[in-house]
Amino acid sequence: MKRVSGRITRGTTNINRLRRVDRWMVHDPAIVAALTGEPRPLVVDLGYGARPDTAVEMATRLRAVAPRLEMVGLEIDPERIVEPRGGVRFALGGFELAGLRPTLVRAFNVLRQYDEAEVEAAWAQMRAALAPGGLIVEGTCDEIGRRCCWVLLDADGPRSLTFSWSPAHTGHPSELAERLPKVLIHHNVPGEPIHELLVAADRCWDMAAGHAPFGPRVRWRQALALLRESGVPVRVPRRPTRDNLLTVPWGAVGSLGSPDPS
Repeated sequence: MKRVSGRITRGTTNINRLRRVDRWMVHDPAIVAALTGEPRPLVVDLGYGARPDTAVEMATRLRAVAPRLEMVGLEIDPERIVEPRGGVRFALGGFELAGLRPTLVRAFNVLRQYDEAEVEAAWAQMRAALAPGGLIVEGTCDEIGRRCCWVLLDADGPRSLTFSWSPAHTGHPSELAERLPKVLIHHNVPGEPIHELLVAADRCWDMAAGHAPFGPRVRWRQALALLRESGVPVRVPRRPTRDNLLTVPWGAVGSLGSPDPS
């Protein structure tokens, strides 16, 4: 195995903290296609933290799509490695992914504790280790998982940015700014695309206030429609969702890697 790449982070975690990103992965067409395109896909949870709960939860949720998947949790701190449980094995590994060739990698709340200048190299290491057609979900969330943001990447680079939040505990979309992935969090200033996206999302949320009596999910669907009408290339979910979701192509907000041309 190659030398473990990365630094030990705080490792804080909570049961069910990553439920929103798990729910999204189970329904995202690209991820579902990647998982179901292999008879026994390998999935890695990178940096699961001081406890393995979220890795086991991830495996349980993804098995609704790919029952035969193999799940590995990787940690850079040897003291956090535990015995297999819940159909998940745990091993020492960092951005090099312990020499594995996974179909899907989730790396959550890992790069948050790095410098922005280190992001591109970490992304490149993980991308280089992917199996053909593999994907990476890299992002961050608050301590109990009510507000989350993540980037979807493939072997060529970042493809999209997604925000997901609890409809009942967020007043405006821009409140997710403090949970932006490391690659974007310092760019939330006037004139930058990510700042303009959040300003537009807030504006459309306010314009959709007439739908508030029907609940925050209905109001957000109207706000999404208004965003799309204003020219923002948002993805409108085809199904009702428990979470409020905002997904845009990477080319609409990012600068690192290869932007999605769609």
